Amino acid sequence: MIPADLALLHAPGTPAVAPDGSFAVVARTAPDLESDEYTGQLWRVATDGRTPPVRLTRGHRDTDPQVSPDGRWVAFLRAEPKGRPQLFLVEAAGGEPVRLTDAPLGVQTARFSPDGATLAFVARVPEEGRYGEGDAGAERPRHITELPYRNDGVGFTRDKRRQLFVVDVPADPAARDAVPAGEGAAPVARQVTDGDTDVEAIAWFPRGRYVAAVAARHAAKDADLRSDAVVVDTAADADHALVPLTDADAGSPLAVAGVLPSVDGATLWLLAQDMGPSGRDFVAAQTGLYRLPLTAAGEAGAPAAAGAAERLTDAEAVDLDPGTFAVTADGVLAGVLHRGTVVLRAFGADGSSRDLLTGLVAHGVAAAADAPVAVVTAAGPATSGDLHAIDLATGETRALTDWSAPLRATGRVREPREVTTTAPDGYPVHGWVVTPDPERFAGPHPTILMIHGGPYAQYTVGLFDEVQTLAEAGYAVVYGNPRGAAGYGSAHGTAIRHGFGTVDTDDVLALLDAALEDPALDGERVGVMGGSYGGYLTAWLTTRTDRFTGAIVERGFLDPVSFVGSSDIGWFFGLEYLGDGDDEESRAQVAAQSPMAHVARVTTPTLVIHSEQDWRCPVEQGQRWFVELKRRGVPAELLLFPGEGHELTRSGRPQHRLVRFEHVLDWWQRTLPVAQG
Repeated sequence: MIPADLALLHAPGTPAVAPDGSFAVVARTAPDLESDEYTGQLWRVATDGRTPPVRLTRGHRDTDPQVSPDGRWVAFLRAEPKGRPQLFLVEAAGGEPVRLTDAPLGVQTARFSPDGATLAFVARVPEEGRYGEGDAGAERPRHITELPYRNDGVGFTRDKRRQLFVVDVPADPAARDAVPAGEGAAPVARQVTDGDTDVEAIAWFPRGRYVAAVAARHAAKDADLRSDAVVVDTAADADHALVPLTDADAGSPLAVAGVLPSVDGATLWLLAQDMGPSGRDFVAAQTGLYRLPLTAAGEAGAPAAAGAAERLTDAEAVDLDPGTFAVTADGVLAGVLHRGTVVLRAFGADGSSRDLLTGLVAHGVAAAADAPVAVVTAAGPATSGDLHAIDLATGETRALTDWSAPLRATGRVREPREVTTTAPDGYPVHGWVVTPDPERFAGPHPTILMIHGGPYAQYTVGLFDEVQTLAEAGYAVVYGNPRGAAGYGSAHGTAIRHGFGTVDTDDVLALLDAALEDPALDGERVGVMGGSYGGYLTAWLTTRTDRFTGAIVERGFLDPVSFVGSSDIGWFFGLEYLGDGDDEESRAQVAAQSPMAHVARVTTPTLVIHSEQDWRCPVEQGQRWFVELKRRGVPAELLLFPGEGHELTRSGRPQHRLVRFEHVLDWWQRTLPVAQG
């Protein structure tokens, strides 16, 4: 890839499937370098693969489709240029969309009721006097008494809580007079919840009226990471309380991430992590599948827990992706993180399981009670994402789209090669290497070790723009999943707890050395780069060795002491990972894992990249690293992106992503020049 190929990264989102399984609807989004925004439309895709996909909408950015229970309508979110996403309806056969909401801060999630007459959705509700058209600097001060109070990419949270709403679906949205005319006019949405907590991950119960959701509504919510599955009565005359189905106040250790009622309403399927006795033991906590039995007091009764939630997956070996979750007629589908892939696995109500899609990175799935197929979005080495139909009876898989074909047609996509080796202590290490075109670039190639963030995350086999752009510029890139990463079990993930910069360092260096055994790679010209935790380990390596010709430290976690107060996750992240305590021994333990405490050892020329609005690894981390290097005479540069947060490289403004690539390539060309073939 070249930087401008960002515009060819067509990324399909989570699909929706028709009740009979005959078609799916999916949003396809891509960076638009001209408008400097992300644009996308909905596509209708026949699941038999016999006809090509048909574009269903033509909005600026249409996302998050939901098909109505009768298959006639598609609800979706539409954002106009520079605007907030609002809820729209369009006929599944095509037509002019109709807007249903005018939420001041936009709509985030919507779901059809079982009878199709109502849409439930989630939207942030601004505190009076905030987030309007006036001067934000003139607003009254924020009086903060609890944690957490802000989130990267969102900003302050306690003055704009996510609330549950419902809106009636017009009897015939296709009739234009069914929706009131006039600017901003739409069916009136009714706010259901109004408490001081966020409502998330909504799903209707089969009988309607009641919605399952996730909320942290317990007394200690500002001191731990737990959250509950709750039920909300959406009837106009109900009290709309968040009634717990799992109850942190009663001792539940769960942080619930997803809820889906079974088709018969007798079970609530949960995706959740066990946060342990402290409620914040999140380090490498495996997201598991739980089954919660339900009971209801008569036809009008609210669902209630009929027992404790039972974990169905191995707490040590199986980690599920909360974004890949769908209910079927006899169970659920979920994504399992596994050695750089996300496997789509079917779990039956009888406790059985079977893999439906392997070797790729599943990241969104849809199913329906009466549909014989499921539809999944998955990425692979040569695709940023395509749609697949899976026959639930036979397991047969059919690719429905090939949206990365234009990118592959450029000839600028290189295939990764798997690398396995062992660390000095004999521990297995797994990763990949991508090398440039040998016909264009003379070897041996300068090599870059790339380290992922998290640390509990994983590099995958999916097409990776960072790696591809470096390879197209003539660099070999080595990347993998050292201890601390996800996808290899709990013990792998917890191996660096209270030991940042130990076995993780051993693993990435072992992987690099194994890759360098290939004579096509130049072991004398090696650079290192990484973001977030990867920025941490990059900086840490430069405090330990001078073998690297250059380094890029991006959005790094560099000083665990200042991070506690400046980061949105500082109140728990470093304390759980590196250690917590006010005594001299505890402080020494943290310092022993801190790059900033050892910055005086660095001699490696370093480019520091940071975003000015990063609240995850705040900009002060990068600024201080840059200043400490400069004042010691180490060649260093600082690249700051205005208006961006922690997710710059994945979802930042397209022009910023393009310019960042140009700076990265310029830095490496100056520190690790490439020889043309």
